This record gives sequence, structure tokens and C-alpha cells, in this order.
Amino acid sequence: MATLPSAVAHATRWVVQKAGWLRGQALRFWAWAKVHPFKAVALLPAVLVLYVLLLIPFTPGIGDIRKAKTEQPAVLMSVDGKELASFRRANRNWVKLADISPQVVAALIATEDHRFYEHHGIDLRRTAAAVVYTLSGDRQGGSTITQQLARNLYPDEIGRSVSLTRKLKEAITALKIEAVYSKPEILETYLNTVPFLYNAYGIEMAARTYFDKPASKLDVLESATLIGMLKGTSYYNPVTNPARAVQRRNTVLGQMAKHNKLPAERLEALKKRPLKIDFERQTEPQGPAPHLARHLRRWLIDWADRNGYDIHADGLVMRTTIDARLQSQANQAVARQIDALQGLVNGQWGPRAGFAPGRPLVQALLRETAPYKAAREAGLDDAQALKRVAADADAMKALREEKTRLSAGLMALDPRTGQVRAWVGSRDFLRDQFDHVQQARRQPGSTFKPFVYGAAFEQGISPRETLMDEPVEIALGGGQVWRPTDGGEPSYQPMTLRDGLAQSKNTITAQLMQRVGPQRVAALARAMGVRQSKLDEVLALALGTSPVTLKEMVAAYGTLANGGNYLEPVLVLRIEDRSGKVLEAFDAPQPEPVLSPAAADSLLDVLRGAIDRGTGAAIRYRYGIQADVAGKTGTTQDNTDGWFMLMHPQLVVGAWVGFNDARITMGDGYGQGARSALPIVGELFQAAFRTRVIDAQARFAAPADVPPVVVPVEPLPVPTAGPGGGLGATAPAGTVPGFGGPVPAEAMTGEPSR
Repeated sequence: MATLPSAVAHATRWVVQKAGWLRGQALRFWAWAKVHPFKAVALLPAVLVLYVLLLIPFTPGIGDIRKAKTEQPAVLMSVDGKELASFRRANRNWVKLADISPQVVAALIATEDHRFYEHHGIDLRRTAAAVVYTLSGDRQGGSTITQQLARNLYPDEIGRSVSLTRKLKEAITALKIEAVYSKPEILETYLNTVPFLYNAYGIEMAARTYFDKPASKLDVLESATLIGMLKGTSYYNPVTNPARAVQRRNTVLGQMAKHNKLPAERLEALKKRPLKIDFERQTEPQGPAPHLARHLRRWLIDWADRNGYDIHADGLVMRTTIDARLQSQANQAVARQIDALQGLVNGQWGPRAGFAPGRPLVQALLRETAPYKAAREAGLDDAQALKRVAADADAMKALREEKTRLSAGLMALDPRTGQVRAWVGSRDFLRDQFDHVQQARRQPGSTFKPFVYGAAFEQGISPRETLMDEPVEIALGGGQVWRPTDGGEPSYQPMTLRDGLAQSKNTITAQLMQRVGPQRVAALARAMGVRQSKLDEVLALALGTSPVTLKEMVAAYGTLANGGNYLEPVLVLRIEDRSGKVLEAFDAPQPEPVLSPAAADSLLDVLRGAIDRGTGAAIRYRYGIQADVAGKTGTTQDNTDGWFMLMHPQLVVGAWVGFNDARITMGDGYGQGARSALPIVGELFQAAFRTRVIDAQARFAAPADVPPVVVPVEPLPVPTAGPGGGLGATAPAGTVPGFGGPVPAEAMTGEPSR
């Protein structure tokens, strides 16, 4: 049996040969016709019939038309049965004919095809008239609604060129459509597929775009305006060409009156009415997890291509691991916290503060703008170009808003299965489509430190072992010395490794890194989940200097929560057809032991301490979470990145906060991970416990070496926005957004990696 490539090559050669033969025959016939014109005219009908028969195989088949009649886009479903996304061909909201205003249908038939119910796809009288007018120099179209539908459904097969071949293919396809579709189905399909500019396809999106109402509520004037656009959407665009649109609308009204679709006595009065456009661009619905949907769409296209499916038509159903409840709660937590922090950002980076034109950083940003480059091309020197751009208030405002817009990412997974439960790629997909879960690589800061301690525990070092909390100088060779420091003064006292990690002490971690070795630490980090990003095997790696993705870090913490067994994160469970038949199910990942149970238990218990009495203590004090949880904060140099990771037996969540441009940094009052990222995770867990998405009574198998802290407070409700908007807007002066209550000193301690 021939392989597919060879069969395709053979078929291609056959088509080329036949096409060449047909061309040769046509040239011979033309030469003969010039010698025998009368005989040629007599043979013309037979030649035309033969040509039509030859074109039939090059038009959509009946099976294709039936498929188009029932096409359904692929949908993305959550694990709890909620739709996350629909992969449609265009920004279209399909509505039934019964839900479209009768005025629309009346205007369409009167204007485009008043004998619609009398023909079977081709109006011979109209076609003949169009030929006569065209031959006389007044080119006119004779396409019926069905022929226009053929062009809408099959633009590639039929095309839009002005040629006899195109018109014949259009007519053949129209006849096939009439054989499969009823007249009401043709009208419904046509009105749902015709384009109306501004990424609006179909009458429903057009009604909402131009009149801010559903298609069922369109009146006769609005219906005539939209149907009038079909002659030329750009030329008769009511937004940019209102005079033409009124003229064309009145023509449509005249046609409606002529064909008894509108009382004649109303015509003149209606023609005098204004357009009354209520324009608003319609954006495609993004769904609750747009970054994930975009990622899985690419994946599904590859799968469909390999398996012979069309994601736009075959009704595929992709069952994902996302929990719609957690996804919604995560979206709300990110939006609430980042909106609140943005107010502080605006104060820090105001036009007369951090974003003053004289600052070197701002000047560097200005040199990257189009206005600056245009000024230089116009002959201005650097200083003159900077001065010109800085004097443009609108340009400066746009640059400041773009660069100082705070962003965030969040990912949650079930450590027992590796299934991803929530994925928030940015603060707002419409404004920031860069995915901070798996695209962004940022320094993880102190959230990387557990890999150092894990490698130490794996070698048998005890969490009770002590190191001196004192200034550290580590020779790197070549005369270089590494001097890691902490936010506060050293105590000059012995400190256990347990307390060193809980308090996120850089000096303790650096000494331990020197003892364990960067190679072992990097190897453990890779084994636990940091498997795509490059890790520099140097001592400073202990403080999180190598950029990684949030997805990698959540996977690694998931390994720890799963007893030291790595599970590759899972997003897709199975793919079904439209009837629910499973087309492919994906096996659960097999656990990969990468950290001994003893070392994993020790490390997890030490990270309990980071929540009970360390830098993550706000989880207890601010959010009243008493469950068995462990975690770690992280902050990079100059508060460029804020991180927080929290583990529960049933859920591991990681969050990152920062700016897309790493040259922009957060302020000391809010930029640390405990103040920027922790509140997002705290609010999510608070909501998940309250709604019983996860069990607050579940406990890790790891024994507790130190009794947990029990905070004598009731769990707090989800904070609400105050008068200033956002989380913590009504907190007393001197408090930090996301805290709003008594916070232990250790939770407020800085931990910049140096």
C-alpha cells in the first residue's frame, strides 16, 4: 500500500497532467473557433456543460456541506463540568433565526434576493439581467443569498475573483447547499456568517457592535442599516461614513417598501430619521483561564492535525484538570490584590517622583520609544530628542502607564496527582497576554532556598544543626569575595537550620550552600521540577539568582508536598467527540522519587515553621488559616520580584508579583513577597477552605518536630474594597495592603537576595 506522501505526490502529478491537457485542448479549440466561428457558437452550450462538469469535483462536496451545517467548535471544559473556552473560527455568537428580528430578514430578502423563496439557489432571471447590464458597461452582481452563503462558507474553494470560473463554482455550490439546507436554515446560516467589520461576524455581534442590543431587538431602521452594509462594509460603514450609510439605509428601506415589506406611507418619514449609532467594539469572550486556553488551543490544533479533526467544526471536547471554582477564586484574589497595590505603585512612580524625566532609568526607557527614535531620525541629538519626548505629556503618560503597570501570575496544582487546578497568567489578558506562569523567567529569590536545605537533609544533616548568624565572606577565587547580607543586623548567635530557613537568613543559607555544593543543589532543583530553565551552578544560586518559571517552582513544591515524588504537571485528562465518545485518554503521570521520604519530611516540616513563626506568618495572623500548611516567601534584589509558595496536602499554590520590565522595581513598603504575593495566596486558600474545595482538616504525613502555632483568631472573611478601591484600601495608616491587622515582626522582615 502506498504511503500518504507518495499518494499525495501521485495525485498532484495527475492533476497537473490533466490541467495541462485541458489547457492544450482549450487552445486548440480556440484556434479552431477562429477559423470556424459559426460552428463554435453552435458547440458553445455543449462546451459550457462540459466545463461545468469538470468544475464539479473542485467545489465542496455534499458531505462537506452537511458537515458545515452541523459544525461545532471545540470546547475546553473544567474538571467540574464548566466551559472554560470555545475555539470558534471568528468572533461570532450564533443565534437561531427565531431570535433574529423579522425586520432583518425582511430587509435582507427585499434587498439581496426578493425571489429567494422561488428559486433553488440560482435566480436565472436576475443572472440574465446582470449579464446584460454588465455587457453594456454597468457591472452588476446577480448572486442570490444562497450564492453569497457559498462564498461565506467556502472562501478558499470559491474565492472572490471576477471570473466565469468563480461564478460557475459559486452557482454549483449554491445548488448543493439548496439540496442540503432548508430555506430558513440558509437564512439563519447566512446571517450568522456574514462579516460586519471590527471583528464582528454574524448579525448578533453586528447588532451589539453598532447598536448595543441583541439581534432580536433591532428595529426597521437598524435592520436596514446593517443589511445595507452588505453591499460594501467599509464603504457603507456607519461609524466612519455616516452619510453613505444613511443613503444606503434609505435604499434598503425603498426596496422593502417596493416588495411590500414596509408600508409605503412610512417610507418618507423613516428616511428622515438619523442613524443613532451606539458603537462599541465587541471583544471575544476570554473565559476564566485565557492564558491556559491559548496554550491548550495550540496543543489541540497539533493533536487534531495528527488525528484528522478540525477544532473549529468537529465538536471536540477537551476535558482539563482545571477546577472552575478555584480558577474563579484565583482570578478574584489576583485582581483584588494587584489593584490595591497599583495605587502604591502610582505613588512611587509618579511623574514628579520615580518617573521624573531626569532620572537615568526613565531616560533609558525614553530612548526605546518610537517618538525618541523619530526625533533622532529628524536630526536631533540625544539631549534634544529626550527633551522633546519629555515635553510630550501624552507620550510620557502612556510610557509611564505601560512600564509601571504591576502584573502577577498564579498557578495551583494537586500534589497527589500533578493535576493543575488554577492558572492565572497575568492581571488582565486583554492588556497583558504574556503568560507569567510558563513564559516568564524571573529570579525566584528565597523561594529557591528549600533546595539548598533539601540537599543538606538528603546528606544526613539535621535541621537542628546550628550555624553562626554573623557576617559571611566566601572567597570565590580570582580575588573575588561573596558577602551575602540580610535585611537586619546579625545576632552573632548560633542559629539552627530550621530557624535559618524559617527566617529566610541569607547568611545561614550561604554557609550551608558552601558546605553542600551548588552542583548538588542544582541537581535536586532539576529533579524536583525546575526542568526547563538553566541553573548556574554557583554559590549565589542559593539565593535564587537563576531565572525560572512559576510553573517550574509550583511543580517543585508539589514534589515536596507529595513526599519527595515528582509528578509532571497535568492539564488534559481526555478528548471526546461531540457525542461524548472518548477519542483519547491520557495516562496519569507516574511518580518519580527524587528526594528521600526522610529528607522530604524534614524539609516540609521546616517550611511549616516559615508559616508558623517565620516570614510567612501572615497566613496565620492575617488570614486565620489554621490548616496544616507549609510555605516560603521570596524577594529579589531591590524588590524586583515578590514570590510566595504555600503547600497543603491537597493543593500547592505559587504566586509571583512584579513588572514586565525588570528594571522597574516595587517599593520597600509593599514589594517583599510577604506583602505582595502572600496576600494573593492567602485569599485563595481562605476562599477554598470556606467553599470546601479543599479539606481544612487534611494533614501531611510528615511528623511535626516543633508543635504548630495556634493563632487565637477567627478566620477572617474575604476583605472587601474600601472607598479607595482594592484590598486593604481602608486599612489604618501605617499598615500594609493585604495585612490590616497585627503582624509579627519576623513577617515584616525584609529578605532581599544580595
